[in-house]
Amino acid sequence: MDFINLSKNRYTTKKYDPLQVIAQEEIEQLKEILRLSPSSINSQPWKFIFVSDEEIKNKLAQVSYFNEQKIKEASHLVVFCAFDDIPSFEHQINKNLSEGAVGYYNQFIKPLPESEIKAWFKHQVYLSLGCFLSACASMSIDSTPMEGIKSEEYNSILSLKNYSALFAVAIGYRDPNDSNQPSIKSKSRLQIEEIIEEL
Repeated sequence: MDFINLSKNRYTTKKYDPLQVIAQEEIEQLKEILRLSPSSINSQPWKFIFVSDEEIKNKLAQVSYFNEQKIKEASHLVVFCAFDDIPSFEHQINKNLSEGAVGYYNQFIKPLPESEIKAWFKHQVYLSLGCFLSACASMSIDSTPMEGIKSEEYNSILSLKNYSALFAVAIGYRDPNDSNQPSIKSKSRLQIEEIIEEL
């Protein structure tokens, strides 16, 4: 399927078939796709946690507002985390990035207030989300991105250190009766002339 049709058919899944589990081979592919995601100066200020353990998944579901049932039914929950400790991030880039990339960070990002540096980290994590959702669609895996999580409680359940949970994505296979799928409920998007300009 070409990318335009993938975009037309991908949707935010509201109801999963709990009996269908994503094959481990495909989970490994998704991990590699996340590893290859783009980020400014190749900064990679992230961690991705794949949760399939039912006990942990249920604990996370309980602190996910209206997303609880989706998480419980989905095959996996992927938690997208951003660095929350700036010195740890700086240690990582000094160890792994080119002199030019570290120089850019030191000149343009490091002088910013702490809140803006952490916001920059989060922006990079959102770049990976686009890759991930598209990859899932290309593999016929359904997905539900969700910001509706209690980050501090996620951090505690997952025993996160130096990182903080930013958002999560439930993945699995739709229930055939999911009323949100495009074959039942047409996608609602603004007209192209309302959002695209050519100069």
